[in-house]
Amino acid sequence: MKSLVIYDSYFGNTEKLAQTVGKALGTAKSVNVVRVADVEPAQLEGLDLLIVASPTRGFRPSEGTTKFLNSLPANALKGVKASVFDTRIDLETIKNKAFRFIVKRGGYANTAIAKMLEKKGAQVIQPVEGFFVDDSEGPVSAGELERAIEWAKKIASS
Repeated sequence: MKSLVIYDSYFGNTEKLAQTVGKALGTAKSVNVVRVADVEPAQLEGLDLLIVASPTRGFRPSEGTTKFLNSLPANALKGVKASVFDTRIDLETIKNKAFRFIVKRGGYANTAIAKMLEKKGAQVIQPVEGFFVDDSEGPVSAGELERAIEWAKKIASS
């Protein structure tokens, strides 16, 4: 199975999780993990599985992730299974109730990415996921790398 994990990362947290997911999916020969700015169109050819990862910035995916997905032609991902994760701060750790309400209403990058993938013809599998970071610059919260491995294993087995 040819798989590609595409990620964007500002502080290295989403990259660390993307690398972890890539390793959990399979061997280096069948899985490539690539920063979104470095994706070559040929890497999408013959693809069986695509994972897209982005930090949540202003309730949306990163600018690079959005630009990449919008640049794909219609039906470019037809027949490709896809899944998504984002990185975010855990709502339960936000002490200010007003800010917590705004974040909850604003949403996260994973939902927007899943919709963009579906518009390009991908079949989104497994529930989209969000992995926690301790602060806007990280680090990745305790236990999240292990949770990412389990998430990737579920995707690989489906």
